[in-house]
Amino acid sequence: MKSLQQYRIPFTGLKLGVHEFEFEVNDAFFNEFEYSLVKKGELKVEIELEKQETMMLLQFHITGSINLACDVCLADYPYSVEIKERQIIKLNGNDDIEDDTEEIIVLKRSETEINVATLIYEFITLAVPYISRCGNEGNTKWCDLEMIRKLEQLAPSPKEIEEQDNADPRWEALKKIKK
Repeated sequence: MKSLQQYRIPFTGLKLGVHEFEFEVNDAFFNEFEYSLVKKGELKVEIELEKQETMMLLQFHITGSINLACDVCLADYPYSVEIKERQIIKLNGNDDIEDDTEEIIVLKRSETEINVATLIYEFITLAVPYISRCGNEGNTKWCDLEMIRKLEQLAPSPKEIEEQDNADPRWEALKKIKK
């Protein structure tokens, strides 16, 4: 967690208005998160912080690429991301009240800085597609052709699938009910 210290923004000394911050995200960043979906990547994070009397608005713009494993051929491939997100931070005058929500983070007045590493990590993780495909099946640059051939070799033929379905007598009984 030591390397995540660089993602702290001290906001107490900032004047009211807009301030800009830039951070670099690389493999060391992702290594700090134990069960991260992303292990490698090179990204640039630009944060525009608008400080007001009782709150701060953070506008995140994250660009770059992350390395993902293709769900089809298991080969690593680069995936380009461009993320634009917003986070609201409320400065709470009453130290007893904490009512964080997904869109609003509440900070006590005694806090002097905010660590945006977790927010950056969450935004990047949410950008990872549910089904990860290199999109280049058969392209020798990214797709693992040997793995594709092995999968095709081991896949059952349509005839084998039909035979498996007919092998179970319970299906015949269910088909009679359907008619």
